[in-house]
Amino acid sequence: MLKDKTIILGVCGGIAAYKAIELLRLVKKVGANVKVVMTRAALEFVGETTFRVLSENDVCTGLFDSKESSVRHIQWASESDAVVIAPATANIIGKMANGIADDALSTMMMAVTSPVLICPSMNTYMYENRAVQRNLDILEQDGAFILEPGTGELACKTSGAGRLPEPDLIFDRLVKIFCPKDLKDKKILVSAGPTREAIDPVRYISNHSSGKMGYAVAEAAEKRGGSVTLVSGPVSIAPPFGVNLIQVNSARQMADEMLGHMDDSDIIIKVAAVADYRPLVSYENKIKKDDNPTDSLSIDLTENPDILKMVGSRKKKHQFLAGFAAETQNLDAHASTKMEKKNLDMIVGNIVGIKGSGFEADTNKVKFFFKDGSTHDLPIMSKEHVAHRLLDHIIKRIKTG
Repeated sequence: MLKDKTIILGVCGGIAAYKAIELLRLVKKVGANVKVVMTRAALEFVGETTFRVLSENDVCTGLFDSKESSVRHIQWASESDAVVIAPATANIIGKMANGIADDALSTMMMAVTSPVLICPSMNTYMYENRAVQRNLDILEQDGAFILEPGTGELACKTSGAGRLPEPDLIFDRLVKIFCPKDLKDKKILVSAGPTREAIDPVRYISNHSSGKMGYAVAEAAEKRGGSVTLVSGPVSIAPPFGVNLIQVNSARQMADEMLGHMDDSDIIIKVAAVADYRPLVSYENKIKKDDNPTDSLSIDLTENPDILKMVGSRKKKHQFLAGFAAETQNLDAHASTKMEKKNLDMIVGNIVGIKGSGFEADTNKVKFFFKDGSTHDLPIMSKEHVAHRLLDHIIKRIKTG
């Protein structure tokens, strides 16, 4: 979403100015062109050279510091695809809200017509001051995106709201600005990850699912304006920003949550790799070798509820249901049969075990199958891109009925 975009990074004076360096690196990493405008106060905390080297561009620190032109800040404003101010002090917030332009950054902001993301960072009492809150309300009404600060211990030794959000969150919200909002007013229910079926308190039956594909789908849907509920089995990755996360362990727990939330959903995407079977008996205490007189151990299994089939049987006419099928062979036949038996509108199939696809990989090789018999084959791509392509097809089919 940010590749080849021109992003202006405004840096104000505050101890959190050092975090802007990492934000700059994240934005540059995805191929964006970043230009930095610093206030004079910001230079007291972080040097201009750091931003110049990392951005590979000149840094604007004053209205008349350019040897080429005294209106560089106006030129940059017209070139920008988005502006991020991080950290945004009470000073710059007040200037922007009240139309004051007396330095390079505030003057540039008067000429900006692209989206603006403001990331407040200051002392808690300053942030809670009625004037600051009033100014933030004005900026939001004017169309700016306001990212609420985090809470915790601040550099001034107070504790509360006022911490600059971490760079990865700022970056994530910047990406969201560029995403289409074609899922606005839609409620999306996503399942992700594996399930664990307990044998005893320390052992379980599970699979290799990392949850990356399901989390990518939930993240993409949230960025596109959807209200997302993510029902997740145990994974070791951070949840996407802005989603309602429900954590479960077993298939029966996941079934309860999926069925409990499906009636309130417009789109249901079941990505989770649910264990088909669970131990018939789950022992209360750890099974010890000394308790077993033989060299072998047998565990009787019983079938878990088929969540996708249950959801499919209860699906209403206005709802769109998509499933995933991870196969090791005969993908087309297995995926098509699964789609018909479980009353799906589409299914995403992929062959696991090939390089760069399937469990634990950051990329995936998938094929879309649709209820009308059509298919769409995708090359290997990142799971993020697969998620957006999946949503593209779902939205198109919802619109066409």
